[in-house]
Formats: sequence, structure tokens, C-alpha cells
Amino acid sequence: MRDPLEEAVLLRRRGGRGALCTVTRVAGSAPAREAMRMTVRADGSAVGTVGGGRFEEEVRLAALRTMADETCRTLAFELTEDDEAEPGLVCGGTLEVFVEPLTVPRLVVLGAGHLGRALARVAAPAGFRVTVVDDRPTHATTERFPSAAEVVALPWEEALPSLAADDLTFVVIVTRTCAMDERCLRWALSTPARYVGMIGSTRKVAKARERLLREGVPAEAFERLHAPVGLDLGARTHEEIALAVAAELVAVRRTGASPRPAGSARLAAKAAKAGKA
Repeated sequence: MRDPLEEAVLLRRRGGRGALCTVTRVAGSAPAREAMRMTVRADGSAVGTVGGGRFEEEVRLAALRTMADETCRTLAFELTEDDEAEPGLVCGGTLEVFVEPLTVPRLVVLGAGHLGRALARVAAPAGFRVTVVDDRPTHATTERFPSAAEVVALPWEEALPSLAADDLTFVVIVTRTCAMDERCLRWALSTPARYVGMIGSTRKVAKARERLLREGVPAEAFERLHAPVGLDLGARTHEEIALAVAAELVAVRRTGASPRPAGSARLAAKAAKAGKA
């Protein structure tokens, strides 16, 4: 049987979903021992054990919830004979199991220019598994993006369909032209990505929205869009803008929402602020 810690490391390296469950306290008569571990995968299968019995199924279900909300849990159990892996042998014990997420959210940076490079530098140590995509092989290189888990240098018509995006994927669009941004935005809004952000002025974002609406993108899809991207910190340099974007990504990841409204509300707020300036 594979060691649960080895499985946890493999899941982290692959960017897969998982949770590590560790017995942290045992008192009395129980089928578990401290430091027993079980790694639960996204499909519910597991490597290792925290003692077996009916309570292990509760731990497994809690692990699935932990994968979804990235919240650690401490589970306490008072065991009876019915809870044991081998009824009649053990009863009356208590134990605690700590469940922690192994999932690393993925950040897809579409654009390998100065801002994309700055964003990758700050997002990786902030806990995101970074994928950088650009159609220029001279820019999308591992040398320019040493902290990225994956660097893709392909024409956009090949790169975008090859990308997987789920509800733990964050997408930030920072290409070098408006046309490329719109192509990437059309793709991003068609995915279940947890976050979609695009660089650009309020005017640019509004025009992109109008064009994509004419092409058939549903209006409600744009209510997921964080554009102009990032928190409004008054950032000017690429590094400052990257910090503002990364701060918003962390806010969405940890609290479920950005301090700034998404969708049309963001455009309205930005326009109102510009009118007062």
C-alpha cells in the first residue's frame, strides 16, 4: 500500500484535489493510534487509514468538504462497539482527527509580458500553482518564469482548448493586445473558473463586453468578470499592479468574494470614481 504522505505529495505536485487526515489524539480504547494518516482523493478513494470503522467514513466525507472549501477541520469521536473496525474488541475510546486540504488552486496567466511575469512571481509564493500561456516562444519560457509550474508557448487557437479550468481555477488575462484579451475572455467565460479577471481601462472593458455580447456571449457571464482586474490600490508599476491582482485572488480564495464588486457593478464604480477625479 502506498504511504499516505507520499500520496499527499503526489497530489500536491500534480495540482490535484485531496485532503490529509491525521489522528492527533487518542484516549481510552480505540482502533487508532496517534499519527495514523489517510489521504483522501477527489473521487473519494483513500490511501491509508485512521482506524477503520464507521467513524472513518465520517472522516472521508469531511475530507471531501475540506477539498471544496479549503477549510481545516478537527473531528472528535466518542466510540462505541458499533463504531469499531472489529466489534467486541474495543469500546469506550475517544479520538480526534485533523483534516487539512492538500488542494493548490491553479492560476492561469494568459500573457507572458511584463505584468504576467510580475504576477507569476508574486502568486506562486502566495499559494497558487501557476500556468503561464502566450503565443510567443520567446516570452513563454521557463527561464523567464522559474516559479511557474507550467509554461505553454502555443498559438492561442491551440493553447486555449488545451487548458483545463474548474472551480478552483483562477484566470487572469494580461495579453499584449485588446483582440487577444477578448479571445481569451471568450474562452475564460465559457469555463467554470472560480475567478476571471482582465487588465484594462473601464472603456476597454466596456467595449470588449459590447463586442462579445454581439457575438453571443450571454450577458450574465460578464457578471463573473473582475475587470479592471485587481484591488483598487492606486497601483502604477507592473509590480504594484501584480500585488493588487494577487491580493484580490487571495481575497476570493479565502473569503469567497473580492472587496470590490464584480461584473457591471465594478465598471460603474470605476466610472463614478473617474468622474469625481
